[in-house]
Amino acid sequence: MALTDFLVEELNSLKQAGLYRPLKELQSPQRPRSLIDGREVINLSSNNYLGLADDPRLKQAMIEATEAYGAGSGAVRTIIGTMTIHNRLEEKLAEFKHVEAAVVFQSGFTCNSGVIPVLVGEGDAVISDELNHASIIDGCRLSKAKIHRFRHADMDDLERVLKETDGQYRRRLIITDGVFSMDGDIAPLPDIVELAEKYGCMTYVDDAHSSGVLGKNGRGSVNHFGLDGRVTVQVGTLSKAVGVLGGYVAGPRALIELLWHKGRPFLFSTSHPPGVAAACLKAIEIMESEPELIDRLWENTRYFKKGLTDLGLDTGRSETPITPVIVGDEVKAMQLSDRLLEEGVFAQGIAYPTVPRGKARVRTIVTAAHTKEDLDEALAAFAKVGRELGLI
Repeated sequence: MALTDFLVEELNSLKQAGLYRPLKELQSPQRPRSLIDGREVINLSSNNYLGLADDPRLKQAMIEATEAYGAGSGAVRTIIGTMTIHNRLEEKLAEFKHVEAAVVFQSGFTCNSGVIPVLVGEGDAVISDELNHASIIDGCRLSKAKIHRFRHADMDDLERVLKETDGQYRRRLIITDGVFSMDGDIAPLPDIVELAEKYGCMTYVDDAHSSGVLGKNGRGSVNHFGLDGRVTVQVGTLSKAVGVLGGYVAGPRALIELLWHKGRPFLFSTSHPPGVAAACLKAIEIMESEPELIDRLWENTRYFKKGLTDLGLDTGRSETPITPVIVGDEVKAMQLSDRLLEEGVFAQGIAYPTVPRGKARVRTIVTAAHTKEDLDEALAAFAKVGRELGLI
């Protein structure tokens, strides 16, 4: 038996369970109607919330920065990979987030794996929402701090954990997503912050799906709740609503400068190409000057969400543009996704281990760039396929 036969066996088990998903090929820009595997379909699976990924102003900013600085940065930030454009982006992010300083990482995932171990370690505790993103889970494990979980968005359970751990650790960190990526609900940040202040804990919010979606001009969930200055660390992404690539950490200057020295993904990864940094900077400028983009995103969100619920489909606890259609059965969820694609709508099926067993769903995300015609066609497809599969 070959040493790698187990890989084929695991793949076969996924196929037998109806959970194997080949990669879809996007053959056009990331648009509301995209070319996927040779067909134009309505795209309901993109994180391009504001439609900026294909914005000509971002492309022009990328071209100009590439001509000025080159195609790549050529080094890690701590050696000779910090360019003027990187510093400008971080200064803008700090101003945008109303914090002392910010630093850009290669992705939101690497932010969490790099920052959490700097904040806590052996002898400390992380108190984490049970539905936090996989990157938060990995960052917590890397930190070697003791991990305590509280039931999702349950403030009574959070306080129970805080009472039980009081006085037991050197430092404690409460960590939560701002918007939860599978269910689309918003963390109860005001209550979390109050409990953190009551029990002397640091707070950490991952705003990956809040950046560009919540708060004034898309500043995120902390700003949305009027909590500027009361959250220790904010992590965000530059690859969703911002439309480009990367993640950022925003908070006290002391933390940011410490990450220059101890944030392992920052220390050991080449910095972003200058064109990427310039396009991110342009996107933030657009978000500040064109709040109507976010208004349009929310108008489309309310319209589509109402359409799904009027059909009798289960959208769970969603409060944001992330709107799952919860099916439950893993195989049926994948059938729903496949049939929707046949009807011209791309909405990815999601099952265990991304979500708990019995909670399989098709996750939809609308953007500011979708038209009412796009959304009406998608709702018609959901109605047709939902009836076929007995979901309606």
